[in-house]
Amino acid sequence: MKRTALSNAHHWMLLLLAFNFGLLTVAAQEFVYGDPLPDAPELAFRGPYSVGVKTMQFENPNQVDILNSTGEKTVTYNRPLTTEVWYPVNKQGNRTITEYQDYMGTANDSLRPLIPFTFKGRALRDAIPEKPMEKYPLVIVSHGYVGSRYLMTYLTENLASKGYVVVAIAHTDSTFEDANAFYSTLLNRPLDIKFVLNAIEAISKNGSNTVLENLVDTNNTALIGYSMGGYGVLNVAGGGYSDGLGAFFKTMTKGNDAIAVNLASNATYQNKKDTRIKAVVALAPWGKERGVWTADNLKGIKVPTFFIAGDKDDISGYENGIKAIYEEAIYSDRYLLTYANARHNVAPNPAPKEALNLALHFDEYYRYAEPAWDSRRINNINQHFITAFLGLHLKGEDNNAFLDLETTGNKTNWKGFKPRSVTGLELLHQKPAE
Repeated sequence: MKRTALSNAHHWMLLLLAFNFGLLTVAAQEFVYGDPLPDAPELAFRGPYSVGVKTMQFENPNQVDILNSTGEKTVTYNRPLTTEVWYPVNKQGNRTITEYQDYMGTANDSLRPLIPFTFKGRALRDAIPEKPMEKYPLVIVSHGYVGSRYLMTYLTENLASKGYVVVAIAHTDSTFEDANAFYSTLLNRPLDIKFVLNAIEAISKNGSNTVLENLVDTNNTALIGYSMGGYGVLNVAGGGYSDGLGAFFKTMTKGNDAIAVNLASNATYQNKKDTRIKAVVALAPWGKERGVWTADNLKGIKVPTFFIAGDKDDISGYENGIKAIYEEAIYSDRYLLTYANARHNVAPNPAPKEALNLALHFDEYYRYAEPAWDSRRINNINQHFITAFLGLHLKGEDNNAFLDLETTGNKTNWKGFKPRSVTGLELLHQKPAE
């Protein structure tokens, strides 16, 4: 039947309506932190599990209250620590939307007052976990100063969907809500990480009657730290702090030497190697440029380590900071992923929509954003490489092809990446010295 001009117009009208409906449908599918972009590498996509999430409270007893102690007087307290725990729920792959409550600003800062905001994730609050045939590996996440246990939900949810129990610590005195003197973070960061590892081990045992009962294999643990979190996880992994940091800490605290427990020169520290830790991821770790480690101190890191950095990092430093740590941790099987022209923010979620308010302090936006990179793109790349690295060392997956890459010449053939999508990336790998 021959189509008339009127029927042609009707035909095109229907196509136009269908196209517009399609655009509306796409727009209705809200992007949630961690969702894959079209150029996301292969391992950035979620795993087979749905994800549960639960807030858990702990207290570390009889800790040095460094904010109220001096060289002459040591005060102790039971140190409170809030954690957020993500865990596998089932293998149906549904993506229930949850809402996280967080803050911009910093406590007691008149220029950047606390501003609450919410954002969405793909997890089910207080869900019943999927009981495994074999217990799940544990991943402990440590944020920066200042920061939040929700700062990297793109990664914590993603790893839980792949069969890990992920515990993010809200470090007391170091969050947006309760930021306090920096020397509390210097002292407590590695102590918090080690305590939470022990606490999770205790509540994962048979008979604990907790959501993690019989769920976690703490003998198969990875540590992930960003900025001051990197400072902490590297110490727990064997990178004892320098005597120079010890002297600086005593000056800041009017003679208190509580940090001595984590100095490389302390024989007790040298005997504290934790065999439960099988891998470490350090994103923009802080400290090397400030003398926190010497080359000899970094030789104590012997677990496989994956470093992530921007080569324009103006907080932790690159050549004399993060890259120097990578080069001097010679007894670790280690990688260094570098984002060209990125600064310090290679780890967090994208900036919340509230941070787009031009009336706010500019740093509310630049606490998250990068000048030359899309944060969502960085998130996808981090998901990919951290999945490959942890899968290799905690699950025995054959992921070497994703990690041992040609980084000179034509770099368009990196396994798992779309063609022409690795511009601006470099991945280095060094085997441990014998």
